[in-house]
Amino acid sequence: MRSNIYLDANPYEVRVAVVEDGNLAELYVERKGSERIVGNIYKGVVKNVLPGMQAAFVDIGIERNAFLYAGDISVDAVDEELPEEDERAKRIPDIRKLVRVGQSIMVQVLKEPFGTKGARVTTNITLPGYKVVLLPKANYVGISRKIEDEEERTRLKTILEEIKPSHRGVIARTSALGADREELAQQIQAQMDTYQEIHAIYDCCKAPKLIHSEENIYYRTVRDAFNQDISGFYISDPQAYEYVRSLVEAVNPDLLDRVSFFDKHYDMFEYHGLESKIDKALARKVWLKSGGYLIFDSAEALTVIDVNTGKFVGTNSLQDTILKTNIEAAEEIARQIRLRDISGIIVVDFIDMEEPCNRQKILDVLREAVKRDRTRTIILGITDLGIVELTRKKTKQSLGSVFYAPCPYCEGEGIILSSESMAMKARKEVLHRFYRDGYDNVVIMAHPAVCMEINAKMRPGAQLIPSPPGKRVFLLSNTNMHIEHMEVEGVENPQEALEMGAVPLECRG
Repeated sequence: MRSNIYLDANPYEVRVAVVEDGNLAELYVERKGSERIVGNIYKGVVKNVLPGMQAAFVDIGIERNAFLYAGDISVDAVDEELPEEDERAKRIPDIRKLVRVGQSIMVQVLKEPFGTKGARVTTNITLPGYKVVLLPKANYVGISRKIEDEEERTRLKTILEEIKPSHRGVIARTSALGADREELAQQIQAQMDTYQEIHAIYDCCKAPKLIHSEENIYYRTVRDAFNQDISGFYISDPQAYEYVRSLVEAVNPDLLDRVSFFDKHYDMFEYHGLESKIDKALARKVWLKSGGYLIFDSAEALTVIDVNTGKFVGTNSLQDTILKTNIEAAEEIARQIRLRDISGIIVVDFIDMEEPCNRQKILDVLREAVKRDRTRTIILGITDLGIVELTRKKTKQSLGSVFYAPCPYCEGEGIILSSESMAMKARKEVLHRFYRDGYDNVVIMAHPAVCMEINAKMRPGAQLIPSPPGKRVFLLSNTNMHIEHMEVEGVENPQEALEMGAVPLECRG
């Protein structure tokens, strides 16, 4: 399988796309002011203890208190004496025996805050490195399930059991494949040094306080996605390129020659056909190659995926047609769930199959397909009606939540592209008019909310839309335009833009 990573960066947004065999497999978007907090470690203060929910709410210094479930509290995070591990597995202790109001506690964010819900936190701290993950509050050795060779698994486990610190846990990541004893020992020591620094800050600071930030999106991409399976890592921004090269040189210099700078003036995602793939990843309807299609509907509690034969009529029996459609759908559903970052409860309504063996085939295909997903997905089974239930671990917002905002035209019943997403789209269109179409003067006509968003992102040293020498951008606000509609046109000279009523877009001090 040929895989590439594309990293596109500007002062307000970083996008990372992972492409496998020409298909967009993963997309990560991080915008300035909305950086993720999953992985951050805080010194928090317990504010409420709710026995009926077996949970507590912890003030970690952000807008809403974080949710701490009793099952996410490690034994050594509290002073109380708790049952042995096997007993604890059978029965989670009473939350009142674990924490008390006013108590300071070290917690790590498991899930981003979303909507009206605060972040979910745990006291089971994890510190991921490039080859190993350190579990300071566990006593365990684990090997990535993606390392399938039994001899290699045994070799790694033997080494880790010998070198891991006493009463600490470690997990070998996929990138640990082939690593020697010295490499693993160095990384474990580095992670232990980090943990000791975190604990030192915890001991002397006043709660609530952030005491350790998860790494930025550049480091996370190198750590979590860039490995021997990646043929090329392409970066559009020169500063980001130099930074990523320094990271790769530090953790895996053997891959340094695979990191390349995209030196064309075109938008890199558009150049490689990724923009159209992103649009499809946000669509409600997804066509299958056979002519069948999938429908994605999301509610607050779950996501429902419906499978339909569509234009596919088959050549043999009806059951063969249904089976082929369902098999193709199962593979595409696994890919779409991963790409869209759908999590929580997922219900798939496959086309009814009469034969139990056919239903089992669908489960087998689905189980094999989700193995490519780094996020844990559990398939619960299939009913006689072809209904499959899945759960996928939730850590952050779905792709749709990043790009879309509640629709003001229907009082939140639907969704539209947010003004921030439209501003990012304007940037790409302007660059096309400059470098693809050859214009020196470009006019953006858009809804006032989008114009305001563009203006707000024209600060010195951090301009959303660059104006190279000899080129100018003009902004025309139109209250009659739908917030999702925008026109970006090239004009022959500045006077033509001014006669339209447009104003020059300039850097704001």
